[in-house]
Amino acid sequence: MMLNLEEFLHSSVLEIEPQDDATHVLLSNIYATAKRWGNVAYIRKNMKKNGVKKEPGLSWIENQGMVHHFTVGDTSHPDMRVINGMLEWLHTKTKKAGYVPNCNVVLLDVEDDEKERLLWVHSERLALAFGLITTPSGSPIRILKNLRICVDCHAAIKCISEIVQREIVVRDMNRFHHFQNGLCSCGDYW
Repeated sequence: MMLNLEEFLHSSVLEIEPQDDATHVLLSNIYATAKRWGNVAYIRKNMKKNGVKKEPGLSWIENQGMVHHFTVGDTSHPDMRVINGMLEWLHTKTKKAGYVPNCNVVLLDVEDDEKERLLWVHSERLALAFGLITTPSGSPIRILKNLRICVDCHAAIKCISEIVQREIVVRDMNRFHHFQNGLCSCGDYW
């Protein structure tokens, strides 16, 4: 029996690096982009079964000599109530400024309003909201991120930099992004 190209690539990729989380995530993301949710579920189930864990997105920000870290959807920070308030304010302001969320980056089988909500709890946005409420007005905000910043967070932070009139620096795994006055130093090539 002959395998089709998709099945061949699927089995070959997982055979090459069966314990590599990035391989599984890439394959899952390809299926999610194609809206093949059954295949996504199969990949994630196999990851769990084989003990393969995806590296979570983490962001760090320093404030008064203390490092604060955030994960996507994090609710554990002691200042979460105020952080959520800042996120709501930013959400309202960015919408008025013309920001339109790119829900295509949320590779989950959920409605667009839920995708939009999930975008606002990405780790870099949580860190940014914390930075905005804890650093002096006008001072730069510096965030470190262990993964690549998503295209939607990039667009949102560009907009936020103009709204709050602050320099925002996000160091992701590829480069430094210096956001200021609605622009990024990467020229939108991240």
